[in-house]
Amino acid sequence: MAAFCRGRHRWKRTNCLRVLTRNLTGKYDYDLVVIGGGSGGLACSKEAAQLGQRVAVLDYVEPSVKGTKWGLGGTCVNVGCIPKKLMHQAALLGTAVKDAKKYGWQISGPICHDWATMAEAIQNHVRSLNWGHRVQLQDKKVKYLNVKGSLVDKHTVKGLSKAGKERILTAKNIVIATGGRPNYPTNIPGAVEHGITSDDIFWLKKSPGKTLVVGASYVALECAGFLTGIGLDTTVMVRSIALRGFDQQMAGLVTDYMDAYGTKFAWMCVPKRVDKLSSGALQVTWTDTHTGNEHKDTYDSVLWAVGRAPETKALGLDKLGVQLRKETGKIVVGADESTSVPNIYAFGDIGEGRPELTPTAIKAGKFLARRLAGRSTELMNYDNVPTTVFTPLEYGCVGLSEEDAEKRHGKDGIEVYHAFYKPLEFSVAERDASQCYLKVICERGGDQKILGLHFTGPNAGEVTQGFAMGFQCGATYSHLLQTVGIHPTCAEELTKVNITKRSGLDATVTGC
Repeated sequence: MAAFCRGRHRWKRTNCLRVLTRNLTGKYDYDLVVIGGGSGGLACSKEAAQLGQRVAVLDYVEPSVKGTKWGLGGTCVNVGCIPKKLMHQAALLGTAVKDAKKYGWQISGPICHDWATMAEAIQNHVRSLNWGHRVQLQDKKVKYLNVKGSLVDKHTVKGLSKAGKERILTAKNIVIATGGRPNYPTNIPGAVEHGITSDDIFWLKKSPGKTLVVGASYVALECAGFLTGIGLDTTVMVRSIALRGFDQQMAGLVTDYMDAYGTKFAWMCVPKRVDKLSSGALQVTWTDTHTGNEHKDTYDSVLWAVGRAPETKALGLDKLGVQLRKETGKIVVGADESTSVPNIYAFGDIGEGRPELTPTAIKAGKFLARRLAGRSTELMNYDNVPTTVFTPLEYGCVGLSEEDAEKRHGKDGIEVYHAFYKPLEFSVAERDASQCYLKVICERGGDQKILGLHFTGPNAGEVTQGFAMGFQCGATYSHLLQTVGIHPTCAEELTKVNITKRSGLDATVTGC
C-alpha cells in the first residue's frame, strides 16, 4: 500500500511538472478547450476545428433534482427550444382539429390527447439530435469528453468523469459556455421536494395532469400554453407582471389570449408552501398580495419557472480571479467575449448582459472561434436580436419595446404605427382575433428609422425572422411601405400599417 501511495504522489508531481513545462514552452495539448456542449459551445468548437485548430469540448450534465438527465446538445436540444416547440405544435394541432370541423372535416367521437405517445416521439427525436451532435464532432475531429470541466489555471482544465477519474488538459485558449439551469425557490417549504422545472417536464413519461405553473417568464407561459392546449387543467401563478423585459402591451395581449384559451391565471399571488397529501396530490398554499388572503388548492404537478442561474459554481472561477457579477453570478465579459483573465473567454447564457437565446450563442461562438484562430476581427452584434414567444398566440419581436423606445427617445420622439387584424384562417373557423395585433415603433423625425417591431399572431417567428434582416440594413418606415406584401398573409399587414397611436383613430383592419 505504501508503495502504491508513493507511486500515486510521484504521478501527481510528474503530472504537475508536465503542465508547468507546457505553460513555460507555449506547447499545449489543444489550441482550444471548450467547457460546455450546448448549442454555443458546439458551434464554437466545430468552427475552430474547421479552421485547423486542435479542439476538445467537455460536456457533463448533472441530473436535475428529480433525476432527469439527457445527452449532448445543451438546454435547447434537450430541455428547451426543440421539445418546447414540438409540444407547442401538439397543442396547435389540437386547435386545428377543432377548426377542421368548420372546414368540412367529419370528425366523430371525442378528441383526446395521449401524453405518452407524444413524449416518446419527442424524446426519440431529441436522442437522434444527441447522436447527430456526437457524429458531427467526430467528423470535424473535435475531441469530445463526457467529463465535468473546471479551471486549474489560464491554460489548464481539469476534467472529472462520472466515476471520479481526473484528466488534465492544457490549451492556448479556454472557452466557457456552460449555460444555466432553472432555479428552485428554496425558501418555500416543499418546493424542491415536490416540484419540477423545465429540466423535467419534457422527459416525463406520464402526463403531469392538473398543473400549477409558478412564474410568468416566457418559459412559464410557453409551458402553460401547451399544457392547456393538450387539454390539461393549467394555472399560472404570477407575482407581478408577465413577460418582464418584453413590451408590456404585447405581454397583455398574450395573456389575454391565453385566458380566453382556457389557461387560468392567479395574479399578484405568491406561493407559501407545497405539501404532499396522502392521496399523492400536491396541496399548494399561497397568498394573494393584493388582499392578503390565503388560499389553497390541489394539483398533480407544480412546475417552477422562476428564472435561471448560470452554471459557474463548479468551474473554479474564484481561484483564478475570473470576475463575476455579484447580483447574477454571471461572468463579466468584454465585447470580444473576453473575461478578466487572459486566454479565458465566455459567451452565451453565462455572459453578463447577453441574451439567453440559442441563435445568439451559436453566432457568438462562431465569431469567437474565428477571432481566436486569427481569421477575423468581427465581433458579435447583440443589437436588434429577434425572438419569439411560442405561446398559444405567438408573439414575435425585434428591436426596442415601446417602453424602452420612450426612455431613449422621449414620448414625443417616437411614432407608433399599429393595427388589429384578423388572420384569414380565423374567419371560417370563427375564432376570436381580438389579440392579433402588430405595431411598428419608429423615430418621429427624419427618415423615421424603425426602432422596434412587434407582432402577435400565427407563425409569429416566421414573420419576425424575415423583417429582422431589415433592422441590420437600417430599415425605415418608408422602406416598409415600399415593400410589396404577399397576399393573403398576416405578414403583409406590416407593409400596410398606417394608423398611429397618436392619432387616436380606430386601428382595426377592414377589408381583405
